[in-house]
Parts: sequence; C-alpha cells; structure tokens
Amino acid sequence: MLDLNLEALLADLRTQQGDTAAVEVKSARGGLPATTGESLCALANYPGGGLLLLGLDERAGFAPVGISDLQALKQGIASKARACAPPVVINISQHAVSGHAVLAAQVAECDRSAKPCRFKGKGWIRAWDGDYSMSLEEEQAFLRLRDAPRFDRVAVDGTSRDDLDAQLTRSWLDTARTLDPLGLGRFSDDDECLKRAGVLTPQGVTSKAGLLALGIQPQQHFPRYVVNLAAEGVSDARAVEATTVSGPIPYMLEGSLDWAKRVMSRRVVQRPDGGLRDEWEFPLVALRELIANALVHRDLDNWSEGSAVEVRLLSDRFVITNPGGLYGITVDRLGQAKQTSARNGALIEICRYVRTDSGARVVETLASGLPRVLESLAECGQPAPLFDDRAIAFSVVLRRGAADAPASLNRTQMRVLAELARGPASVRDLEARLGLKPATIRKALRALPDRIWVDGGKGRPTTYSLRDSD
Repeated sequence: MLDLNLEALLADLRTQQGDTAAVEVKSARGGLPATTGESLCALANYPGGGLLLLGLDERAGFAPVGISDLQALKQGIASKARACAPPVVINISQHAVSGHAVLAAQVAECDRSAKPCRFKGKGWIRAWDGDYSMSLEEEQAFLRLRDAPRFDRVAVDGTSRDDLDAQLTRSWLDTARTLDPLGLGRFSDDDECLKRAGVLTPQGVTSKAGLLALGIQPQQHFPRYVVNLAAEGVSDARAVEATTVSGPIPYMLEGSLDWAKRVMSRRVVQRPDGGLRDEWEFPLVALRELIANALVHRDLDNWSEGSAVEVRLLSDRFVITNPGGLYGITVDRLGQAKQTSARNGALIEICRYVRTDSGARVVETLASGLPRVLESLAECGQPAPLFDDRAIAFSVVLRRGAADAPASLNRTQMRVLAELARGPASVRDLEARLGLKPATIRKALRALPDRIWVDGGKGRPTTYSLRDSD
C-alpha cells in the first residue's frame, strides 16, 4: 500500500470533476453505503487496485460532509471486504479535510490467478463513472487471463503461405535476415525462416500472428480485427467522417494515420529561430505509436473476436481503445524507462521486422514508444495522455491543451508543464509519472517560477500546480 497524499488526490479529482477508474468517492452521510461491497470488488478487479473514500460529497466539489461513528464505518468496510470472494485486502486510514473526518480504504488488486473477484456471487468492474456488473463475456476474459496468453500462436485452419502478402513477406524476410543475421538470418530457405519465426506453423499453416502481420486480408478469417474510425465535428464543414480500415497490421496503421490527417486541423506555430511551421492538432508521432500499440496489444482470445480497435476524434479529445487490458504492467508504470510487457509475444516479434510502404517500423520493442508519445505531446504544449485500463479494454485519451508551451522552454520543462496540466503534483508524483530523477524535476520546476504555484509547508507536503493563463 502506498502513502496517501489526500490533498493532491482531491485536487486532481476536482480538476477532473469526478471519480476516476481507480478512485470511488462516497459521502456515507447516512452510514455505510449499500454499494460498498460492489465498489471494493470492482476495485480489486481493477489493474493496480484502487481507493475508496468515504466522507466527501462529489456533487459539492468533494467537500467533506462530516461523517460520524467512524468505528462502525471501518468495521463495515472490513466486513464487506471479507464478504468478497476471494476476500479483498484493504488498508483503512483516517484523515482530516477542513476539520472533518474522511476514511480511505486502499484496495489491493486481486491476484490474477483468482480473478474475477466476486461479491454475492457476481463479478464487478470499474469504469470512469462507477461500478458495473460483469457480463458473461467479461468474466470469460478474466478467467482466460489466469494463464499467460498464447492466442497469437494459434494456427488458422485452411490457410497457408499463399495467404501471406508477397510484397510484405519479401520485405519481412530481407529485414529479418539483415537485422538478425545470427538468428533468423541463418535460415536461407524462406519457408524455414517463416516457420522458425512463428509466421507459419511447422505444418505450413499460418499462425494468427503471421496472418495479422503479413496476411493478404486477415479479415477473411477475423472480420472484426479492423480499426473503426469516426470524427465528431466541431464545425458544419467536418461533421462526421466514419470509416473502417482493414488488411494486415501495417496497412491498418497507415490507413488510420491517413484518416487522422484528413480529419484533424492544422495550426501554424513559430519556431525559436523565428521561422514558421505547420503542426497537427495532435502530433502524428504520438498517434502512430498509440494506434500501433492498440493493433499489436489487442486481445486475440476467442471472446474478443467480435470487437474492433476503436479510434474517435471528439471535440476536445482523441480516444484510442482496443479489446483487452494491459498485460504484465499497470497504468502507473506506463511510459517509464525500461518498463514493457507484451500480451502477444509472437506477434510483437514478427512485427519487429514488418515495414510499412513508407519504410516505417510498426514496433521497436525497445520500451521507447510511450516516452516518445509523452515528449511529442509536451513539445506542442498538450497534457499527458490519460490511460484507462478496465482489464477487458484499454483506452488512451489525448486532450487538447489550453495553451501552447512557450518555445523558450526545454523538453524536460515542457514535459513537467504538460503533466501539471493534469492537476497538482508533488516531485514524487512527477517522478513516478515521467520517469525522471527528482533532481532533474526540481531543476525544471525552479526554471518555471512564473508558470507554477507552489503550495505546502508547515507539515504539509509540497505540491506544484499550473498557474491560470492571463
């Protein structure tokens, strides 16, 4: 269980104007809420666990309500936790907000081998705005995650090398032999090389990974392994542009980026040397990385075959969602140095050597993708992305920044500013989110006296927040 910085947490909740997927707030004005058990169960199923707060009114800006009989509330929370199957591990602490008591129950994530956690025989999951009863499909997804996924290695009946795109496959073979001369490069026979890489099975049938990465039309066998794209208009000139892209992964990636270029607006920004350049409202380098991640990390189990990758450009944000949550890593570790994990190991390895028509890589497997996303967003003055991992789906939300970052700031300073746009944070918070050393963060903060507020002292932790623009 982590130390709880309640002040910083409440500031973040007020900025977001509501609960988050990892934090559930209840007033408990009339005693223990009837839905406490469901919330504890849902938080235990949430990747990384979560937090239940009692004694705050969300509709009143998370103001304290003045709860009483704290001992009975603590016992009630513990009793509900024990009533979950398996029992939920919690840590209850008491805090004061404006002189009123607030109870915090930190909920540990249920072990993957025991998920889904159930309350009164029913599984519960978290979403941005509360707790939801699991569907049979979602329960199946949790049960299948008890074992390491290998669905990308499954043979696709009725296929052979003839179902692979000849040009993509030729490029893949040349790239693999060039970059891995002592591994795949040792196999001069093309079929042998494809079998050793897992593109083909030993019997010459294509694997699901091989078909998705190099197939002529994978959707012949998996109709919903596509990308659905739609834009919500901000003007009459661009109301809605909905489309679907199909084909192998490199074609779907390029098709999605072409769509983004059609529907996004551009702006003219001034470089430090006085020159001008055009800039997309969301950086293409970030979109490429995030859409590629959605394609290669989507769940490939049978339960998800009816779900597509969904991309939406809304009036205030860009949202990318794929079936299946994170695997082997939690949201708080995303974007940090040397933190990586792969749900579809065989697909990732095959995609290392896949190139698009423009010669661009699909993946790099160097854990450098999300740090690059964060940097590209910070460079254009936009806040860091929001991540929502619901175990059965994963979403990334890019938000439009309120203002451009000044050109005089260096990359680290812009990253710090972009993170503070999410809400107040301490040096420790920034260290966890950005993967930077505390000394580097403090140096950046000292260089921004006119753009940040500093709050703390007298026994309170020091937090930093973004000043309002004039």
